[in-house]
Amino acid sequence: MCNACVIEHVKETMLSRRSLFMGAAASGAAAIAASAISARPAMAQASGKVVDLTYVFDEKFPTFDGAPGIAYEEAVNFDKSGYQLWKLTIVEHSGTHIDAPLHFSKDGMSVDQIPAESLICPLCVIDISAKAKDDANAALEAEDVQAWVSANGDIPKGACIAMNSGWGAKVATPEFRNTPDGKFAFPGFGKSATDLLAEMGVAAIASDSLSLDPGNSPDFAVHNSWLPGGRYGIENLANVDQLPAKGATIFVGAPKHARGTGGPARILAMV
Repeated sequence: MCNACVIEHVKETMLSRRSLFMGAAASGAAAIAASAISARPAMAQASGKVVDLTYVFDEKFPTFDGAPGIAYEEAVNFDKSGYQLWKLTIVEHSGTHIDAPLHFSKDGMSVDQIPAESLICPLCVIDISAKAKDDANAALEAEDVQAWVSANGDIPKGACIAMNSGWGAKVATPEFRNTPDGKFAFPGFGKSATDLLAEMGVAAIASDSLSLDPGNSPDFAVHNSWLPGGRYGIENLANVDQLPAKGATIFVGAPKHARGTGGPARILAMV
């Protein structure tokens, strides 16, 4: 399916689901905030090492539509004024960034309304890099979540689940976004996994690729189900391969502009 067709299909889906998700978003946000408070004991294991999970954001960083996500204009010149200042034009969903519920729901929470307590979470990392080596559009599915639980124990309520697909190694290449013939190709979450994680009371999901959904998704099924439930997502997470499967705490420095559907964020983990 062409990029424009995908976007048009998403618009139609969002409108048809508006009334369905309005109530779910409000109740979901309250439940997630409560889960975040109960998750505090799971965040006490960190030893103090900080891992920066944020890419440097410039005009060359890959974006979904291929256009630069940031533009600079000199507002104050140092030689003339003794200080310097840029005027920035930024696309919300570019660089390492957060997806707020409002991104895929007409009346969902904007980024400034996300409860602060849900932005500090126990972090669980699920590794699907072996699958992604053979399939550029590999998806983290329910069986991957179940395998993680079998190996590591229960996922805490209010946690953030990060996907490690190994895709960060491609970030400086065209393959981070698409195949040589221009088709989207990158790993993401499968709806079977996010439905299960929602039942577990997870607050957020994070991908080390360009999107929460795999590149070949025809309908953004994860965006359309996860975000309207009052949960948030993170895309383009860096250095995920430096994190343990469990025991770290993630700090999501979400932007706080009114009516925001998301935005570039500084994401840190304490390990």
